[in-house]
Amino acid sequence: MGILILWKEENMNLYAGKVLMIDLSSGKISVEPLRTEWVREYWGCWGLGLRYYCDMVQPDIEPLAPENPIVFMTGPFCGTMVPLTSRFSMISKSPYTGTIYEANTGGAFGPELKFAGYDGFIVKGKADRPVFLKIEDDRVSLESAEAVSGRGIFATEEFLKEAVGSPEAKTLAIGPAGENCIGYSCIGSEAYRQFGRAGAGALLGSKNLKGVVCRGTGGVRVADVTTFLEKVRQYEEENIYTDDNLWANTDGTPVLVDLTNDLGIHPTRNYRFGVNEHKDALNSDAIKKAKVSARACTSCPLACGKFTHINGAEVEGPEYETLCLSGSNCGMNDLEQVIRFNRLCDDLGLDTMTGGSVIALAMDLTESGRHDFNLKFGESGEYLKVVEEIAMLSTERGRELAMGSKKLAEKYHAEDMAAEVKGLEVPAYEPRGNYGMGIAYATSERGACHLRAFPVDSPDRFDIEIMAKEVADSQNFNAIKWSMCICDFWGSVSHEIMADLLSVGLGEPVTAEELTVAGERIWNITRLFNLGAGFTAADDILPKKMMEQPLGNGPAEGRVFLKDDFDRALKIYYSARGWDEQGVPKAEKLVELGLDQIRI
Repeated sequence: MGILILWKEENMNLYAGKVLMIDLSSGKISVEPLRTEWVREYWGCWGLGLRYYCDMVQPDIEPLAPENPIVFMTGPFCGTMVPLTSRFSMISKSPYTGTIYEANTGGAFGPELKFAGYDGFIVKGKADRPVFLKIEDDRVSLESAEAVSGRGIFATEEFLKEAVGSPEAKTLAIGPAGENCIGYSCIGSEAYRQFGRAGAGALLGSKNLKGVVCRGTGGVRVADVTTFLEKVRQYEEENIYTDDNLWANTDGTPVLVDLTNDLGIHPTRNYRFGVNEHKDALNSDAIKKAKVSARACTSCPLACGKFTHINGAEVEGPEYETLCLSGSNCGMNDLEQVIRFNRLCDDLGLDTMTGGSVIALAMDLTESGRHDFNLKFGESGEYLKVVEEIAMLSTERGRELAMGSKKLAEKYHAEDMAAEVKGLEVPAYEPRGNYGMGIAYATSERGACHLRAFPVDSPDRFDIEIMAKEVADSQNFNAIKWSMCICDFWGSVSHEIMADLLSVGLGEPVTAEELTVAGERIWNITRLFNLGAGFTAADDILPKKMMEQPLGNGPAEGRVFLKDDFDRALKIYYSARGWDEQGVPKAEKLVELGLDQIRI
């Protein structure tokens, strides 16, 4: 399908200086210089990818239309020795929620892309048959993927590595769920890393792009190598090897099973309860007993990934969100079955958070007598069987659950049983037991999300005024943190640390203040896009379940997040952001952030 030899130019400090442009409809591949005028305002990953995306589309674009682009973008530290910075982002419009959509993943693909000489690549159009994108330094081509059409992610990734003749190549791939454009399908990377939640797999599937394989042999340049490495060592010793972060190495995310149960915010049996009385079957101690090895992303000393194995079932994980939403929330207190569920989803390309939540809803519908899906809490046979039915759309039950919680609940007049915001299922932190998490879910740009603000253990979790302001500040901070490609698990990183590393790496001064403003700028662009896509303040709302039905047990038993209290929280949040009472950024806020001339 035509190989284009690209001229390899001199790298910038911290950046490759080039972005690949892929038109699947025409088969044309080209390279463009990085938009350096945007770098100091948006930096990389989420922010820079978002700026590229919003420059290319109008918010009313159809997510699965050929003309809808998908932007993949690395960040400035990706591919360097800065720890916990291998993540890279995908930005588009979600086919599941209709919102702006960012997802990011770790592993090694992001650094490999930088080593090949590119800060990112942008895909648009639609191929007339299944293809994959092959990147080998300055040799880039589109090749036939018909041999793995319909195959799972694990087999597809092996095929992609063989295509470049290197087991060291890094891959992205979709499974049958993505090919079938399931709204909560994922893009897999290195088997157990995912671009998840809101339909990344469907976006690739709609374009007949089965996967991407990359092999790079270059590097990333910094202005002063000696000083840069000294800074890296300093922050590793002083800021990373601390109790704030070392839990990721010793326990990984399963440590949250006990924490959330102790706080009474552990969703159990379709979000009815805040405590799982059988949590010990799924907690960190249970994972340690099943652990066989650990895995780290590129440049990470923490190695949070835990490979587990029970009776022939194996997976990297399960992570906390899976243990809770596909375990406790489904009444599935058998770690072996959760591991099997996790592996099925990873291979078929389904999001375990939404998958678990949808199945829990179907279990609740069955046991309440509203509709019989032959799914019951704690029964593993159908729980495992239905995963393939969803991914393959092979049964009526599978097709209905593939719709997601919002549409499934609407079909059976069970909106009071669903837990979703803007169509995206609520993560594994119960908002009736933490009002800050409720505010974070309601105001997240992509639907209910715990990765934008995370006041999970705040002593002020029921103080509406404190929580509303803290959520806004955290969203701004995480917007710039994700734009630096920094992992969530460097929990103690600060604007000052980021600015210091950027200054040494770039060879020019960067201040913490300009990064603070950049984070707020990025968040406001997501708001402008969603407003243009038709979302309003009325969509910044929690599910009826959380506002009207008391939580069933635990420290937060009997609590709800009352509508009047929530409305007050939202008003405080909008005011803290400089938005009007309808959630629209005021003109003076846009001028302050340099967004008054951007048309979205």
